Amino acid sequence: MLTAGEWARARLGYEFRDPALLEAALTHRSAGRRNYERLEFVGDAVLNFAVAALLYRECPDADEGELSRYRAALVSGSSLAEVAAELRIGEQLRLGGGEMKSGGHRRSSILADALEALFGAVYVDGGTGAAVAVIESLLAGRLDALPQAQELKDPKTRLQEQLQARGLPLPAYAVEAVSGEPHEQWFVARCEVGTLEVEARGEGSSRRRAEQEAARRVLEALSGPAGAP
Repeated sequence: MLTAGEWARARLGYEFRDPALLEAALTHRSAGRRNYERLEFVGDAVLNFAVAALLYRECPDADEGELSRYRAALVSGSSLAEVAAELRIGEQLRLGGGEMKSGGHRRSSILADALEALFGAVYVDGGTGAAVAVIESLLAGRLDALPQAQELKDPKTRLQEQLQARGLPLPAYAVEAVSGEPHEQWFVARCEVGTLEVEARGEGSSRRRAEQEAARRVLEALSGPAGAP
């Protein structure tokens, strides 16, 4: 297996002057006090800046709202986790025993956080130019794969706009169940469009995600033959 330094050169195209920064970026909090959390904080800011500048340059006809939706898609947790998996970051992560046993090296949230931490580490080690270069090399190719900006609106927004266009009342949301420990809760939410007698349930690690999933399922129901306008 590659050493961390060899991996960074091969996968990120960057060589760290301070190997301790790379080590910290690849260390989960379960494995030590010097971990990636502070670097993740920095990396999140650098990532948003770099992607905003990239989109401004590459999408000259997009307005502010469209740029915001494009950026949200590129820097989302799922997008970052996909990039991290492609880079095989999980193989380089240092995890505590509990996280290791539970498959933390494959968990999307950990992979996405570690990638942001790596961006932060590159920034601290080499400056803005180096961090932007790494981020663009990893994300620029994903621009062409983005759907139209309208399709990137979240399900709750799309459902609201669809109902308003039809002159119908807004949907109602309700949380039906919450389970799990306080730091790792799981939500079940219901979305109901009473005038159309359509409802659906969604689940997620937050109320917002559960509601978005419920709204997405309602949209699917409305797009079918019975619910089509």
